[in-house]
Amino acid sequence: MPGNSLTRLRAALTVFFALDGFVFAGWVVRIPAIKEQTNASASTLGLALLGVSAGAVVTMTLTGRLCRRYGNHRVTVVCAVLLSLSVALPPLTHSALTLGLVLLLFGAAYGGINVAFNSAAVELVAALRRPIMPSFHAAFSLGGMTGAGLGGLVAGSLSPTRHLLLLTTVGLVVTAAVGPTLLRHEPPAPPRRERQDAPRRLDGRTRALVLVFGLIAGCTAYGEGALADWGALHLEQDLGATAGAAAAGYSCFALAMTVGRLTGTTLLERLGRTRTVVAGGTTAAAGMLLGSLAPSLWAALLGYAVTGLGLANLFPVAVERAGALAGPSGVATASTLGYGGMLLGPPAIGFMADWFTLPAALTSVALLAAVAAAVGALVGLATRRAGG
Repeated sequence: MPGNSLTRLRAALTVFFALDGFVFAGWVVRIPAIKEQTNASASTLGLALLGVSAGAVVTMTLTGRLCRRYGNHRVTVVCAVLLSLSVALPPLTHSALTLGLVLLLFGAAYGGINVAFNSAAVELVAALRRPIMPSFHAAFSLGGMTGAGLGGLVAGSLSPTRHLLLLTTVGLVVTAAVGPTLLRHEPPAPPRRERQDAPRRLDGRTRALVLVFGLIAGCTAYGEGALADWGALHLEQDLGATAGAAAAGYSCFALAMTVGRLTGTTLLERLGRTRTVVAGGTTAAAGMLLGSLAPSLWAALLGYAVTGLGLANLFPVAVERAGALAGPSGVATASTLGYGGMLLGPPAIGFMADWFTLPAALTSVALLAAVAAAVGALVGLATRRAGG
């Protein structure tokens, strides 16, 4: 495939990653208003929100098959349309039950597009022979920051119905503008050297490696979920921060993660995948120990930022390697385990905070980051031995 076509494909995929983050963040910032509209208690709202998780996890396991049958590009476009349409549904509900049902559809679209465009990105990485996977995830982070910022600005002037309908319009317009680029181009063929290695039969060793990369993704996503839900509370409750300063904690983490992903390709080219994972996991572990145990607000904020830098490239590398080994099925497996880690993080932190303290509970993020680093080192060592 000519270089210009690959460049256009990269640009189109980058837009879809950003759109996914933009739409999802726009929904998240309106959850409080939806809670009030549905008269849901905290517990019933929590059950309704599980619809997103359930829909995503179930769909992720099926999307790999759809991608193999219909192609990653087509599935990406279809899921983008479904995501854009379904985000408008939550404000139309008036009970926790109906909210949970429509969130099943929203979660299904969200899970589907994540597997589809990550699978397409894996193919593009192989064709370009450059480790550009972090740049796509940086686009997702930037889209999420933009969506959350816009949501905060319009929350006082637009109802949830109008705001999320605006997201639907933006999503459909962007998909109509960029989708044809994906639909016109066939996925790039892998380099001849990699083609000779295919077809890759999923033997026991390959499946085990895919699960290992899924474990690394899960350890990373655990930290993201924990900091999103508990990071601000730790700053406010344990360090006496104001509400505004506490909210800045997650912003520091998210901004640092975005910067880490924007520079991820350069880092991977210089260090390689194994050393990037080991360095990232080690950095995140040190940062989270500082963030959870520091006695002052500013030290904790620095710890959050260091954690974001450390975790930034672990998930993209894990998904890319799983996809290189097993195609869309590998991406689906790693994404499902990663999303499972994000789901597990917040409730696990809550239980541990009840048993011990919130700062002690947050050190589990550091522990799992260290596990990701250790697993990455072991996989790299095993791969070198197998190759040598």
